[in-house]
Amino acid sequence: MKMQWRTAWQGQDIVVFRDDQIVDRIPARDIVRVVFVYRGAGQNPGDPAFAVVELADEHVIFPAETGFSGRVHFERQAFWSTRRCVYWVSDRKASLPSRLRPGLWFIRRTRATFVRLPRCELAPLLAEWPLEGPLTWEERKERRIEMSRPFADLGAAALPYNVKQRRA
Repeated sequence: MKMQWRTAWQGQDIVVFRDDQIVDRIPARDIVRVVFVYRGAGQNPGDPAFAVVELADEHVIFPAETGFSGRVHFERQAFWSTRRCVYWVSDRKASLPSRLRPGLWFIRRTRATFVRLPRCELAPLLAEWPLEGPLTWEERKERRIEMSRPFADLGAAALPYNVKQRRA
């Protein structure tokens, strides 16, 4: 029987459930950064493959089926907007440690799983990821729309992601 994973807010904590049993709790105030690793173009809310939550001394990987990118992210968008700690990267550019990489081999997982990792194990890889952000989902969507318009201002691509361009 397949285990059912999910996440939810309880007060100011993010709680992880496996088959309706609490297996982990992360105080939201301890989150330094959240990186959503998305499939394809990452234009749809269902595109995140997994999320990496960076804490002071470790990283936590949340696979898509935990609902972190849905329930936890979308239920409290104001919280994430205020924190300015949400980043994005394509799954083609985000490699995990070899023991956690999805693959086709029978001995490997088919996708990321919920796991806590010491910071020293994932930090060197994370430093190489070409992150977009900090951007909330809405800011990222607005930026994609702006850049897809005909004759989009080419200078906007060089602006930092959190700077809004003034119109004349």
